[in-house]
Amino acid sequence: MGRLATLQQDKKGKYMKTVKHKAMRKEYRRKDLGKGTRGKYYKEYQKGTNLVLLSPDVAAAFPDEASVNDALRTLMKIGRQSVGTTKRSTKSRLASSSW
Repeated sequence: MGRLATLQQDKKGKYMKTVKHKAMRKEYRRKDLGKGTRGKYYKEYQKGTNLVLLSPDVAAAFPDEASVNDALRTLMKIGRQSVGTTKRSTKSRLASSSW
């Protein structure tokens, strides 16, 4: 297994070293990866669906797709609520503008 190192220019014009592997790493065995299915997610991708891979511990906390979506929507709602102004931030902003 050899590596091929090349220099590649980034957007800022700086050069960075990139390493390309000619073969799979030793720890991966092709037989363990199973048979791939070409285009398995193509239709979903075309619809604009975002696919994410959950870590096993996170996936174990959710029984199905709907529960994951509900949890994420709740988190988004909490995030939007926490962005609003508070009495303290409003008071300090008003005090500084009176100068």
